[in-house]
Amino acid sequence: MSRLIADSASLARPSVSAGIELLKPITWFAPMWAFGCGAISARSAGSADQAGFWLVLAGVILAGPLLCGASQVVNDWCDRHVDAINEPQRPIPSGRMPGRSALYLAIVWTALSLAVGFALGPWVGIAAALGCVLSWAYSAPPLRLKRNGWWGNAAVAFSYEGLAWFTGAAVVAGGLPDARIIFVAYLYSIGAHGIMTLNDFKAIEGDRALGVRSLPVQYGIRPAALIACAVMVMPQAVVALLLPAWGAPWHGLAVAGLIGFQIVLMRRFMADPRGKAPWYNATGTSLYVLGMMIAAFALAGINGG
Repeated sequence: MSRLIADSASLARPSVSAGIELLKPITWFAPMWAFGCGAISARSAGSADQAGFWLVLAGVILAGPLLCGASQVVNDWCDRHVDAINEPQRPIPSGRMPGRSALYLAIVWTALSLAVGFALGPWVGIAAALGCVLSWAYSAPPLRLKRNGWWGNAAVAFSYEGLAWFTGAAVVAGGLPDARIIFVAYLYSIGAHGIMTLNDFKAIEGDRALGVRSLPVQYGIRPAALIACAVMVMPQAVVALLLPAWGAPWHGLAVAGLIGFQIVLMRRFMADPRGKAPWYNATGTSLYVLGMMIAAFALAGINGG
């Protein structure tokens, strides 16, 4: 009977709703926000004429629905065997995306991302290509970076924050952004590694059973929480110090104030990392991304916005 069910599922047509579910729209916010920060940070007296509304909108679509969406489909395809056990209701194991339709969607979405990226400019295309490489390397063998908390979280953080920020800046600047913009984007990428680690506390037993070496699995709950907090705070502290040196003291003070609030929240998180990780994601992470936007406006002013 189960064989008949599987065969009938394989003959079904892909469901549009299942395809949207694979693209996971809820995950698009982070790269779209980072793209917005990048676009704002590169704004200057001349850049407004170079990047119109439709160009920026295309970049937002590239960062969220296309690049992030493609990475989500790739991840589901590569995890289909695990999902068949743990989450059989997911689009692929449930048969709503039968056969290799999810793989074809991942390939088409990746190709579309590259096409749009290079259409927006060579530097945007290069960033899009690197993002595509990282998304496949994160999920697909033989690299499958997600099996190690250091490499996997770094790939996601760099793609969702640094590359998205760089892309937004490159679209608005019409070329390679200012070195200070690139460096700040890199710093926030490092900090985002700690945010990615917050998501690992909910699946420690499952990761251990499947051989996924997340930071909580490698070091234990409290040490991993300390690492996550340190990784989030230190890059922001560097930004808070750099902004006054670059001529934006009030923005630097605002970022420093947000760091202080995060540290207060981190004390509560450290009391129960597993239980409070979702709470900190909703509170401390919100302050983190607010600091990104403040830094972006500071850079815009430094560049003559």
